[in-house]
Amino acid sequence: MQQNELFGKCPYVTSQKVLSGKWSLYILHLLQDGPVRFNELQRRMPESMTHTTLSRQLKTLVNDGLVLRRVHSEIPPNVEYELSDVGMKFKNVLSALETWGNEYIAYLSQDEK
Repeated sequence: MQQNELFGKCPYVTSQKVLSGKWSLYILHLLQDGPVRFNELQRRMPESMTHTTLSRQLKTLVNDGLVLRRVHSEIPPNVEYELSDVGMKFKNVLSALETWGNEYIAYLSQDEK
């Protein structure tokens, strides 16, 4: 069975496809505490992240329904991003990934000794 045939049917393939962006997990992590302006998000990203790459990744997350984009009519225009309702349900997964990531970092540190 092709991966495309499993999208929307298999939870693992669906999750992998939606979260396949290089920075998607980190962006979701940055948004889990509430709305963040685009420029603030860019400041929190690694220096190698370009404006275009962040913009593209956010657009994908918005299109996938995980993130909401809010434009405030001000001068200059203010754009904020925040987790959608379905994106908020991902917070438990982020917490579990953080726990596992920290345990794995500890494991790697032991391996170096």
